[in-house]
Amino acid sequence: MKTLFLLRHAKSSWKDQALADFERPLNDRGRKAAELIGSFIAKQNVTIDLVISSPAVRARQTIELVLKTARRSPDLRFDQRVYEATPTRLLEITSQIEDDRKSVMLVGHNPGMEELLTLLVGIEQHMPTASLAKVVLSSKKWDKILTEKGVLESFVRARELKPAEVARR
Repeated sequence: MKTLFLLRHAKSSWKDQALADFERPLNDRGRKAAELIGSFIAKQNVTIDLVISSPAVRARQTIELVLKTARRSPDLRFDQRVYEATPTRLLEITSQIEDDRKSVMLVGHNPGMEELLTLLVGIEQHMPTASLAKVVLSSKKWDKILTEKGVLESFVRARELKPAEVARR
């Protein structure tokens, strides 16, 4: 069995209109949301073997804050293919994960993240910024994850988390 966490990057800043989309950083709300997701991961005692993230500034900042707050240090890979990826491309990326990795987090962007979630579990679920989906897959191999539908075990939006709730341990 495999577990795939899908994390959409937190809210980014549009303050500097001259910045390319790839270069947009998180805004204050996004930084707080990433920390809330990190606190949630810590509270839930989530184990992550590997993180594969878009290298876009907002995705990079999101996962760095999440991992720091969660006090987790899994292997972290930044993969250019995740940026603006289609669900087909995201499946290609996940199919290349080493089979000894049981729990993997993919950090990316919409619409690809939402569409991948739909492919994996067979239901549509809107993924706003700083949302985290936990998909449990029956496959033993990453390149076979579409052979059976996965189960959406949990779905959390940072905006629904309260700092006091996630801070308690």
